[in-house]
Amino acid sequence: MIIINCPMKRDYITELLEAHDQDGVTFKKVKEAGMKMSFETNIDDEEKAARIAKETIKATEIGSVLYFQVTVE
Repeated sequence: MIIINCPMKRDYITELLEAHDQDGVTFKKVKEAGMKMSFETNIDDEEKAARIAKETIKATEIGSVLYFQVTVE
């Protein structure tokens, strides 16, 4: 499970990651509590999935100024 902590733009991040389907990697939000969003991914290497999620968010026009953390649980 991938955890993303972000105080702002949570809906934006959710839509971005759930629409992501590059190289067969997909994300699905399963839970949200405050700033903490939990995502499932279809690949076994969750560290790789976390890197992809972070790179995907950073590649957007607001990603470079948006405060967020991506971790694996």
